[in-house]
Amino acid sequence: MIADALGERLVELEMRLAFQEHSLLEMSDAVAELRSENARLVLMLQRALDEMRQLRAGLATDFTGDAPVEPPPPHY
Repeated sequence: MIADALGERLVELEMRLAFQEHSLLEMSDAVAELRSENARLVLMLQRALDEMRQLRAGLATDFTGDAPVEPPPPHY
């Protein structure tokens, strides 16, 4: 009888352990996916900021009357 109770307890503990291992793997996958998405979003934000800086620089030259900085044409 004691052996049966210990066997049942052991089975229950093994089931809990298996569930926890499964949950841990799912969380690990979720964290990896979030890291990947975060890296993609950081890259998108950097590109948007670069584009905004370029637009601002273009607008600044339009309002000051200065010609935008461009290389001379090829025939010079």
